[in-house]
Amino acid sequence: MIVRNKKQRTITIQKRVLQLSFLIIPLLLSAQSNQSSLNTQPNEVWNADWIWQDADGPQDTWMCFRKNVELNTIPEKATARISADSKYWLWINGKQVVFEGQLKRDRLNETWYDETDLAPYLIEGTNTIAAKVWYWGREGFSHHDSGKGGFLFDADFGGTPVRTDNTWKLKIHPAYEHSVEGGQPNMRLSVWNVRFNAANDTIEDWQLPGYDDSSWKSATEKGVPTVLPWNTLVKRPFPQWKNSGLQDYVNAEAIPETGNGEVVEAVLPYDARVSVYLKVKAPEGKRINMQTDQYDGWYDFGEGPANRAEYITKDGIQEFESLVWMSGNTVRYSIPEGVKIISLKYRELGYPADFTGSFSCNDPFYNKLWTMARRTLYINMYDNFMDCPDRERALWWGDVVNQSGECFYTLDTTSHALIRKSMKTLVAWQRKDSTLFSPTSTKWSAELPQQMLASIGWYGFWNYFMNTNDSTTIREVYPAVRKYLAIWEMGPDGLVVHRRGAWDWGDWGTNIDIAVLDNTWYYLALKAAIPMAAMSGYAADTSDYRTRMNSISTNFSKVFWKDDQQCFRSAKLSEPDDRANAMAVLAGLAKPDQYSGIRKILQEKRFASPYMEKYVLEALCKTGSDSLALIRMKERYSEMVNSKKYNTLWEVWNGLSEGTINHGWNAPNTVLSQNIAGVAPLEPGWAVYHVMPQMGGLTEINQTVPTVKGEIKVKHVLSSERFTINLESPQGTKACIGIPKQFGIQSITVNGKTIWKNGRFRHSPEGISGGEENSNYVTFYALPGTWRFDATLK
Repeated sequence: MIVRNKKQRTITIQKRVLQLSFLIIPLLLSAQSNQSSLNTQPNEVWNADWIWQDADGPQDTWMCFRKNVELNTIPEKATARISADSKYWLWINGKQVVFEGQLKRDRLNETWYDETDLAPYLIEGTNTIAAKVWYWGREGFSHHDSGKGGFLFDADFGGTPVRTDNTWKLKIHPAYEHSVEGGQPNMRLSVWNVRFNAANDTIEDWQLPGYDDSSWKSATEKGVPTVLPWNTLVKRPFPQWKNSGLQDYVNAEAIPETGNGEVVEAVLPYDARVSVYLKVKAPEGKRINMQTDQYDGWYDFGEGPANRAEYITKDGIQEFESLVWMSGNTVRYSIPEGVKIISLKYRELGYPADFTGSFSCNDPFYNKLWTMARRTLYINMYDNFMDCPDRERALWWGDVVNQSGECFYTLDTTSHALIRKSMKTLVAWQRKDSTLFSPTSTKWSAELPQQMLASIGWYGFWNYFMNTNDSTTIREVYPAVRKYLAIWEMGPDGLVVHRRGAWDWGDWGTNIDIAVLDNTWYYLALKAAIPMAAMSGYAADTSDYRTRMNSISTNFSKVFWKDDQQCFRSAKLSEPDDRANAMAVLAGLAKPDQYSGIRKILQEKRFASPYMEKYVLEALCKTGSDSLALIRMKERYSEMVNSKKYNTLWEVWNGLSEGTINHGWNAPNTVLSQNIAGVAPLEPGWAVYHVMPQMGGLTEINQTVPTVKGEIKVKHVLSSERFTINLESPQGTKACIGIPKQFGIQSITVNGKTIWKNGRFRHSPEGISGGEENSNYVTFYALPGTWRFDATLK
């Protein structure tokens, strides 16, 4: 109990330091930002004007736009380029075409635009275009406010140009009001709460054809791109959001028929990102509040909660949808007396990627943990990767490193676009002093040096390349990488000199061995930089990188290895840190003869938070201790997996009392897929990959990996007499398959033909080569196809 309380106090102190930094750091932000456009698209011609009302704002404005267009024929294609500050909803002829268009402005000198084919929605004769635009006018951790509301529409309807200009009609929606009751979201969020007063809705059905907009004002032209403040326009790099349509809650049958002033708890099927809906019959003036169970339950900084919506009724039957998204496990409707509930529903919104990756085994615990990690990842992907979908929604790049690794095993390749976007956003905000920081925002400027090394290094940028073979993106971001690596200095002891940055942070918790971690993260960043430099036209950089790596590898054990404790530890710490020892293994700075001591540390010490736990588990697998990795994984995640309340993974282990209950940096699913199932790329873009299972005591594993070459499917089955690998390998790949020698192999067949027996490679069927042995596996190479490897055990 004493240790637990001490840990809680330490985390609280860390958070208080962070709280103060929110007040101080923005004052330090200056004109040292050296952002340059990373837009590699050709310069596009824009003929449309940005439009708005005469005024630039104000904040939290909902603006309605209309335009009628006459068409003699329906075009086969009608491509529209659309942008808004800050979000828009689009209707063509009364049919909704886009639900929440536009990405947040996460770069200083660029604004995103959407591209949509509107031909399927057009008709001969009069076509009505209607758009609702919500201008926030508020800075956030993942959004840079331009200072002006705006809407841009540039299309060709089969030879008929349709462009925003002063012929468009506009009107501020009279029913949206700025919420004053209950406060607004915390300062990290750019999105306001929504308040809709239905009694003031004098423009109902304004999106429909035939609506009389003659009294509306003409739009004011604000300039043709690339006019300030929107600057360069960059095409949205992935499709529109997945949209479930309106859905019934899990407990729909139990929802009462009338309000009584109490909270109606509407249960979602899982932690989800939702726009919430109601249909009621009520007298005028009743206030209905809508928020989720995660609105403020996690918050202890005293700066404000997440988003909510409120609806003020008119008289009669009416319906409303919040449009602002919220996240949580339940939606809480506060419905007063006198209101009849006709229907409560939700609309789930999500990043446009499918759950094509999968993992299952004979132990239900790991199956549930894997799916919980996937749900945690998915809800923390939207405009950007997020640390959490409630408190911050921010691009913390330490989290992104873990999240991007998960994407390659859980989601289809559409997820890669968000990784690319995140990489380019990080380097775009690099300052003139060459420092990098995240979340990239004018409300935050603190460099977290170890997170930045992780981001640009082996587990960040380079892991992206290994999974995608996208050298174009690497060449774009490498100049920022080389600048950042250059500001790190080597000390007289041959090791890297510690950089405090603006926030000297390595992980939540106590006993963080910063000195050891500095050198492991820097070493891995240099290791990744060597091939990145070579492919980017900076081959001369590699000599210095190798010199620094050699210096660290030569001196690392001399300074940090403690024979008395058989572990790595800096002099400032009285006991070894599991995180630091794990990273020494993963960086390759720990030698195999040191593994036994390190293994003991990783068995006994429990300092790592969920952020760094992934690396501890991976290190156990690398030392050949996969069974210990599974034991530790089950021990550490048991409280989360056994929770009856939540289906996502938490920020800290005692997540019910501290931190968020949905935090993106959890990545045990990567370890289960990459290490336990044993599927990982050996060459960029999965041209060559290995299947090296580390069963860890499991007897059956099924894994599907959605790679850029296609799906890889493996199934491992272990019995007392036989070990079997079933493999489906896609075109354009070569698989290295390892049969674990620890099982005691007598003979191996491939598709029924004996290829190895009693230590000798006997037969080479078409498509199979190898038969080599190392200390752990008998290995074969397989060309694309369907293969079954059967090992008879002694």
